[in-house]
Amino acid sequence: MQDEVNEKTVALCINGGKISARILKNAMAKVLGKMEQDKKQRHQTEEERREAADRAKEAAKYRGKQSMERLRSQNAELSNIEVTDGNIKSFEKYARKYDIDYCLKKDRSADPPRYYVFFKAKDVDAMTAAFKEYSGVQLKKGKKPSIRKKLALAKERAAKHREREKTKRKERGPEH
Repeated sequence: MQDEVNEKTVALCINGGKISARILKNAMAKVLGKMEQDKKQRHQTEEERREAADRAKEAAKYRGKQSMERLRSQNAELSNIEVTDGNIKSFEKYARKYDIDYCLKKDRSADPPRYYVFFKAKDVDAMTAAFKEYSGVQLKKGKKPSIRKKLALAKERAAKHREREKTKRKERGPEH
């Protein structure tokens, strides 16, 4: 059974009146050369597919926050932005949304520590968009009153409303 799988048949057609050993040899050499060339081409395309898949896997593995060494190993020019906000963790949501590879570094030499966000130069547009969205959301959060303040106001209103109801009832009581 194994021999049947390993054996292959080759059909060779030669047009001519008289076939000599030399003609047959040349024809067989051409057929074998063509078979080798096809085999190499198939092997190269398989290798290219594997390499492309490996590169895609490698790129997919390390997205988002990374170490500086890993970011440098991607052979891309790096850019950075200085961020003074202490709540830099909330920026990660937007960096993931825009699929940015970045590295955070903390500069402790300054009294309020500074944060530097390093990213690939080709991601400049995505980084700008992410920072715009992040800063817009942060500004909206700053303008909104906190929930605790809203709750305190609601409690005060409810207390005033109860006092008003009590006074109305007291006034109606003696008149009857």
